[in-house]
Amino acid sequence: MNDRIEARIARLHRLYPRLIDLSLDRLARLLGALGNPETRLGPVVHIAGTNGKGSTAAFVRAIAEAAGLAVNVYTSPHLVSLNERFRLAGRLVSDAALDEALAEVERVNGEAPITVFEVLTAAAFLLFARAPADLAVIEVGLGGRFDATNLIPAPAAAAITSISLDHKEFLGDTLAAIAFEKAGIIKPDGPVVTGAQPTEALAVITARAASLGAPFTARFQAWNIAPEGSGLRYADRAGSLALPLPALPGPFQYDNAGIAIAALRAAGFALPQDAFAAGLLGVEWPARLQRLSGRLAARLPPGMELWLDGGHNPGAGAALAVHLGAWRDRPLHLVVGMKNSKDAAEFLRPLVPFAASLWAVAEPGQHLAMPIPAIIAASGGRARPGPTVATALDRIARETAPARVLICGSLYLAGEVLKADAPTTAMAGA
Repeated sequence: MNDRIEARIARLHRLYPRLIDLSLDRLARLLGALGNPETRLGPVVHIAGTNGKGSTAAFVRAIAEAAGLAVNVYTSPHLVSLNERFRLAGRLVSDAALDEALAEVERVNGEAPITVFEVLTAAAFLLFARAPADLAVIEVGLGGRFDATNLIPAPAAAAITSISLDHKEFLGDTLAAIAFEKAGIIKPDGPVVTGAQPTEALAVITARAASLGAPFTARFQAWNIAPEGSGLRYADRAGSLALPLPALPGPFQYDNAGIAIAALRAAGFALPQDAFAAGLLGVEWPARLQRLSGRLAARLPPGMELWLDGGHNPGAGAALAVHLGAWRDRPLHLVVGMKNSKDAAEFLRPLVPFAASLWAVAEPGQHLAMPIPAIIAASGGRARPGPTVATALDRIARETAPARVLICGSLYLAGEVLKADAPTTAMAGA
């Protein structure tokens, strides 16, 4: 992010210092003053959920692009550069185009209160309206019902990924309450797709869709995806697809891939069968069980693998644990840093049994990092202080190879790790 964009974001942040304030009023006013660009985005797939939103967006994009479609994508948060949030027909937005859009938003907004996420969402809508594509993929920032992205008109399809307990201070402290907020993206008569869900969450989504007359496509009811041979088999009312295992590792990604396929079909895109396979093989999404091979990985001896995952809530911990069960062929060392508002104990609970060692870290640039003693306490005293990723890796390097090291617990930590691992590891999807 260049200096002009950083200065512009800093000025806008001073207008309304709260990072999160779920509301539609401020942005509705601003979008009206901008000529309502949110009405000129073309077909939209709108994605909400607790875990898997970004991966599902990546699958939707990869499949659609494999079919030859031009796709605009808006996701959050970014890991290294703000530009990562905005993709225009296959390329990340340039500094010049992003600065121009932000400048217009700042000028039109004037001194009115506005959050930074609302500004970024307005900029995305401007960029997409002026460079329309065959498809726009828009990821919810937080929740759904009052998220800034929910000002788009009825999408071609809404998708809701796995729901678990997270952001309880904003969304509620039960799965039903959180599901109600996520289901707020469902529009009257608009198709909605969901993957595997806890019973409590699925009941809420089902009721919301029924009340709005929204055609509802749920996994295990209207579609499914499951391992078959050396790949996967996807099936719904439109037929079945023989698919390869996706490039994003972990069995939890099967659900995200299936949601993407179901959403594209629900949105009315009749894509050739080979596009689905090519999309799963070509998909890229950083910090989702991503193997690193740069400067940080070089701190480990030959035979030690370094992996990175941005999962940070109980649902993500449970999903990771399923994958770790397949990693029992060699010792696993966990390096964990978290945001201070997260439920570290519940995230770590399913992971601790797999760990040969556990290290608590907090990077100097990590946003709102949880103190190391709190992570140690959440681990039941198993964790040792890193206290940074680099020092933890140096200590792990003294162990006997071969082994795997997994850095996890926070997307903010993941961003710092990717910066430290560069330049020999490129940002996936950049």
